[in-house]
Amino acid sequence: MSENIYGLQTDSENTAAAQSGDAVCIDAPRVYDSCADKDCLEDLRVYLTESGQCIIDKASNVRLRSVDVITVYLDLEPVPYHKGFYSVDMTFFFDVQLDVFMAPAAMPVCVSGLSVFSKKVVLYGSEGNVKVFSSDFRLDEADAPNVPTRNLPKAVVQVAQPIALSAKLLEQPECCPPCCRIPDCICRRYNGSIVTGSTEKEARISIGLFTIVQIQRNVQMLVPAYDFCVPNKECVTSFDDPCALFGQIEFPTDEFFPPKLEDNEDNIGCGCRKKS
Repeated sequence: MSENIYGLQTDSENTAAAQSGDAVCIDAPRVYDSCADKDCLEDLRVYLTESGQCIIDKASNVRLRSVDVITVYLDLEPVPYHKGFYSVDMTFFFDVQLDVFMAPAAMPVCVSGLSVFSKKVVLYGSEGNVKVFSSDFRLDEADAPNVPTRNLPKAVVQVAQPIALSAKLLEQPECCPPCCRIPDCICRRYNGSIVTGSTEKEARISIGLFTIVQIQRNVQMLVPAYDFCVPNKECVTSFDDPCALFGQIEFPTDEFFPPKLEDNEDNIGCGCRKKS
């Protein structure tokens, strides 16, 4: 395939490739660099509201029920004197559910709190010095131009469901400020102000975290094309008769007869896998 003086394919060559069904040109995000991490986060402080902190101050024991990721704040900055590399600063906000025991034989009280964790990675994102202009189509009107952007990379982080490991109470902890300012939108989730100062007791948790961090950049790529994705099945209409809908559901045999130990060949005892 011939090239012009800039090393780019001509319009006629792109058209011929598209018509042949061999390749098409698309504009899509390409992953330039990525990394995967397995972090064991120990002794993360659980920030609570005033009412939740009063319960913790009177508690005798605490148990970690669950942990969920609320959001991750990302900040991408170029690394000085290292062209093409970028530092990705990530701040994770976790919603923590604790079972708080006020006495050894008492029923636990469920308390919701917040934990924060920050980390940084350096990845390669290449360089781009062009400005990108685009517009949105408007029927019977002039197409509205979007705000011009630079061809900069984008950071993406994928987070698996955190694994709740343990929780403990820390009496007479040292006063230390949170690692970052807690956004107001997150504080509103807990219907009260978050206590970040000194307290009589603190709840500390340990969790397991799996993440994949990527740096993406929009590029034009020539990819193989096979055919259009034409649906090969008909849409199922809703049943007016609820019994007809119920008749399509199979009998849940496994719910009445759970599998025996020997039926699961991959596991032995308490979830330990057999050695191959």
